Amino acid sequence: MSGNGGGGTSAAGTEKRPNELLASWFIRSGWSKGELARQVNRRARQLGANHISTDTSRVRRWLDGENPREPIPRILSELFSERFGVVVSVEDLGLRTTRPSPSATGVDLPWTGPQTVALLSEFSRSDLMLARRGFLGSSLALSAGPSLIEPMQRWLVPTPSAAQSRPESEPAVLGHTRGRLSQPELDLLEATTVMFRQWDAQCGGGLRRKAVVGQLHEVTDLLQEPQPDPIRRRLFKVAAELAELAGWMSYDVGLQPTAQKYLVLALHAAKEAGDRPLGSYILSNLSRQMIHLGRPEDALELIHLAQYGSRDCASPRTQSMLYAMEARAYANMGQPGRCKRAVRMAEDTFAEVGEWEEPDPDWIRFFSEAELYGENSHSFRDLAYVAGRSPTYASLAEPLMERAVELFAQERADYQRSYALNLIGMATVHLLQREPERGAVLATEAIRTAKKVRSERVNTRIRKTVDTAVRDFGDLAEVVDLTERLATELPETAEAV
Repeated sequence: MSGNGGGGTSAAGTEKRPNELLASWFIRSGWSKGELARQVNRRARQLGANHISTDTSRVRRWLDGENPREPIPRILSELFSERFGVVVSVEDLGLRTTRPSPSATGVDLPWTGPQTVALLSEFSRSDLMLARRGFLGSSLALSAGPSLIEPMQRWLVPTPSAAQSRPESEPAVLGHTRGRLSQPELDLLEATTVMFRQWDAQCGGGLRRKAVVGQLHEVTDLLQEPQPDPIRRRLFKVAAELAELAGWMSYDVGLQPTAQKYLVLALHAAKEAGDRPLGSYILSNLSRQMIHLGRPEDALELIHLAQYGSRDCASPRTQSMLYAMEARAYANMGQPGRCKRAVRMAEDTFAEVGEWEEPDPDWIRFFSEAELYGENSHSFRDLAYVAGRSPTYASLAEPLMERAVELFAQERADYQRSYALNLIGMATVHLLQREPERGAVLATEAIRTAKKVRSERVNTRIRKTVDTAVRDFGDLAEVVDLTERLATELPETAEAV
């Protein structure tokens, strides 16, 4: 049996039986066998697994009980997770996969400096070397629930640093200077990280992700050399920011397990750097990913952990962002009272930004007034969907979303992706308010903007919004034109990762 189509063994050992679990998810998805095959092939191309070529007969064999070889099980898990907005594991699909070692793919990792450096080095190297052939993405599993939350809680548990555990008489660099970096070299590393972050905002995660991973790997090489303690802490901070950015970019292009692993490692590096505000920001991105995957309860736990760990040291801008993410979690849990309270807290705290005496670090400067309006409007938009497409919550979202779009339009050259995402959000609000003509205009502008960035997240949201428009207003001329424009200008093609 050829491996090119993802062939494998029977799901039940030597006796092949129909895979009822996979069949159940497949039927509820509404996909045809041909559509699922096309989705698998497209995702395989994104991972660089160009040897995968699935067709309808292969899908039929999976349903009949054949267990496909990697990376097919992981691809199916990601596709069904995105389709249903919840984590659908390989086991949920009735498929078997080789269980990877916890150190390679889990999130329950040792909270010590040397292990953090070793894991960052190993993972970034594997990403650079193997992603093109799809092996990295196929070997990872998403963690959720207690398996994710409990290890992250150890972020706040004090651990002795390398400096604390070394006798005072022992020199920090063991008698030689091979690994010492100069102040200009450190400044350049930090400036390069800022530049990468700007590129991500302008161009999306698909264009420079590998460059960020490569820079991260170089920094881990420096961390494996003897360094004075102040330099070592600054290097850990750079590593944390680069790992966070690599995770964010991976999230942006749809590589969810890879994104989670980078973000977890980034939190470990932030702990070694002693930077709790940065750690809270990393936790907020893990929280955002859980909302995306339909796990708002997990998202709320992560945000509360971030708030608890940084409330005495984070700037008003950072705390405002955390309140805004708390509101998103409550919205997706269908708790309007708590959502509105968190929205108010985000607004009130942001009003204190000008009173903060110290400059904000670069990683939080993106959270502008436009981002605040955008996040809070998305909370009310999410509430509207959870409440059965409520026009009341949609009307609360509309003025906030309009202001966000207006502000991002003024800075669209620097924040193309955010501008596109808020255009899409505004389009969904108008669809909720039964105003499809206006929604189609905004979605069309979002398509134009999306062509300028490399973001699978943006593309996916546009496609979902257009699907909603077709479902509710499919006969309207503007919606028909929008559908044709989407197929022509934003076809489903592999993203560069």
